[in-house]
Amino acid sequence: MRVACGVDLVAVGRVARLLESGREGLLHAAWTEAERAACQGRPERLAARWAAKEATLKALGVGVDRVPMADVEVLTSDSGAPRLVLHGRAVLLADEQGLSGWAVSLSHDGDYAIAQVVALAED
Repeated sequence: MRVACGVDLVAVGRVARLLESGREGLLHAAWTEAERAACQGRPERLAARWAAKEATLKALGVGVDRVPMADVEVLTSDSGAPRLVLHGRAVLLADEQGLSGWAVSLSHDGDYAIAQVVALAED
């Protein structure tokens, strides 16, 4: 069994400035409707999900220019834990690498949000 992982740290202030700038197009391109609803406009929650998206791309071994950010969706399970749902290009890359069994952990405190993503692949 092979493990792929990624981690990312995001400054909450960068996301707050994005929200304040009124750049709605970027907000809709980066976060799905379900993510925006779950975050209720709170920059620390959006930043944690952005970190998870970037961490997922790192686990996939690609940069942010290869996959639309909305193709990596961070939802909340019934238990309250975050869970990843891949779409489009992200699904194709995961399938090519045999990655499955995704796990994600989010945290935010003060000025920063962090996420770690782990995926398993059968060899």
